[in-house]
Amino acid sequence: MRMTTARKTTIALILAAATVVGGGCQNMSPGEKGALTGAALGSGIGLVAGGSFGTVVGAGLIGGAVGFLGGTALGNSNK
Repeated sequence: MRMTTARKTTIALILAAATVVGGGCQNMSPGEKGALTGAALGSGIGLVAGGSFGTVVGAGLIGGAVGFLGGTALGNSNK
């Protein structure tokens, strides 16, 4: 079953909204914020690009790891 572009976009927007709402619930370190944002962006891009489930999960994991490293580096540079 192929997903339409509109459905993929809707899912990506829902994931982004959930990230914004979920990210505001508690105080998080810059690394945690980066990981959350990176995972959502990676998953959303994987969905919009039409990847399979494994590709989308992999993109989310890679995005989360890169986001964590970037957020941690930014947090350390601000000290």
